[in-house]
Amino acid sequence: MKKNKIVVLEERVPQLKQQRRQKVNRRLVGYVTLFFILILCIIYFQSPLSNIQHLEVKGNKYVSDKQIIKLSGLTNRTSFWKVKDETVEKKISSHPEIASVQLQKRFPNKVILSIKERKRVAYISDKHKFFPVLENGVVLTDAQGAVPDDAPILVNWKEGEDIQEMVAQLTELPSHVLNAISEIHHTPTKHDYYHLTVFMNDGYEVSATVRNFAEKMSLYPSIVSQLDRNVKGIIHLEVSNYFKAYSTDNEKKEGDDNEENTR
Repeated sequence: MKKNKIVVLEERVPQLKQQRRQKVNRRLVGYVTLFFILILCIIYFQSPLSNIQHLEVKGNKYVSDKQIIKLSGLTNRTSFWKVKDETVEKKISSHPEIASVQLQKRFPNKVILSIKERKRVAYISDKHKFFPVLENGVVLTDAQGAVPDDAPILVNWKEGEDIQEMVAQLTELPSHVLNAISEIHHTPTKHDYYHLTVFMNDGYEVSATVRNFAEKMSLYPSIVSQLDRNVKGIIHLEVSNYFKAYSTDNEKKEGDDNEENTR
């Protein structure tokens, strides 16, 4: 019995040595791998490879990529790991047209700036110049441009409480109704300082008032759907809602005026 046990142990000695050797080799490989990983990390952090290589801006329409990147302060010399989200977002949000910013980091060296701009709800017309009016009531006097087609034009309006109230009404309008408006003229009367004359893209004219403009104008699509599209006129939305077609005399007078203006 004792002899058999000795034989068995002797047979296992090479196996034990082989297992020990394999274990030592695995440990050595692990140390070597860790060493090279540390070297690569040092090289990465000490070289331009850790700087921002790709900077993407998305979601913006009016503020250019160049402006946003300049506001962010980020360049290809900025370390990817030193970018502070809150600081960058605060810098970009200082622009009056930008409502919010979301910064995302994509390893190893890409930064994405997702921009949400404030909506342009109207434009103020002043001596053939058009100044955007934002949803918060701010008028961009430095951003004049050509005749706009993405929001209604405000005619005979001045900056102040009046226009702020008008903007508040416009922000409550459904987008499809807002986009249907061409011009909004401030046409105060003896009985209503807040009276409006609104010209629509489909050729109708609307007589309304500022105070309940959003509520009344939200009915516009349903009102127009019941009218003969070949007969244009004025849709009254001040107190009661009704439609009055242009008279022949008015149409003739408008035609004469247009002809005179083209001469």
